[in-house]
Amino acid sequence: MSERLTSLRLFGVSMLWGINFVVSSYLLHSFSPIFLSFVRICLTSVFLIIVGVMGGQLRRPSKKEWGLLAGAGIFGTLLNQTFYFTGLHHSTAGNAALIIALSPIATLILARIFLKERFTAFKIIGAIVGLVGVVTIVTVGGDGSFGITIGDVYLLFAMLTLSISLLFIRRLTESMSSYMITIYSTVAGSVLMTLPAGAEALQGGTVVSHSLWMWLLMISAGIVAQGLGGFWWNKGVAEIGASKASMFMNIPPFIALIVAHFVLGDPIHMAQVIGGILVLSGVAITNKRSISSTKPTVSI
Repeated sequence: MSERLTSLRLFGVSMLWGINFVVSSYLLHSFSPIFLSFVRICLTSVFLIIVGVMGGQLRRPSKKEWGLLAGAGIFGTLLNQTFYFTGLHHSTAGNAALIIALSPIATLILARIFLKERFTAFKIIGAIVGLVGVVTIVTVGGDGSFGITIGDVYLLFAMLTLSISLLFIRRLTESMSSYMITIYSTVAGSVLMTLPAGAEALQGGTVVSHSLWMWLLMISAGIVAQGLGGFWWNKGVAEIGASKASMFMNIPPFIALIVAHFVLGDPIHMAQVIGGILVLSGVAITNKRSISSTKPTVSI
């Protein structure tokens, strides 16, 4: 019974994260990309700081850890969030969710290049399948024509910078809990986000909504989806293990496609469906052996 409740909780978080892609796209109708990214990450940082102080589980990082945290903040927040929201502004929630889903495979490739990790047959096959999937998503239009949009290019950079940040996080997990890593890297990233936010304001590109509903929606997304959702996911992984929990990560991209279709009116193209299936199949293949043999870690 406990495992069933945990599975329901993880399913709920997956649904929430899928919907969050659509919420972000909707908010971009009233906020400029950089301003939206900056305010949301600041809200999440405040939430994490409060939780961290109340939990009393924080310690001062070493010089080496600060360097790695800076790298995680630069790539995982500053660059990732800038590319993500800019790309989402010019693309669709469905494409964003499907492209970001390739991140585990990109991380495997980068880990092979920079960390010299072994490539098993499953990882090679999964990487190829996933890459074919994302190429299908970004190059085949709804009318079957070939071409790539600037929004999808930004989203590819967002996926790549997220993958690079995970390399820093892997090194950090050798001496810090993922709980601490998330708090420190998110706060560091929010401080760094003042630079692009300031540049956007100086160029006169900042757009701020005067709608109370939009602000409430943004606050809810920042705290519930990015804050509480992480804790719920964390708890679920700790209870049933990373192997079972990872299967729920196949849900958000298709939730984003369906919800964006009915809420935002975004069309669902066959290339997205086929590409999405290939991407998620690739991720599943690469994780076939590695997840089951890896000790589950708790992250927010």
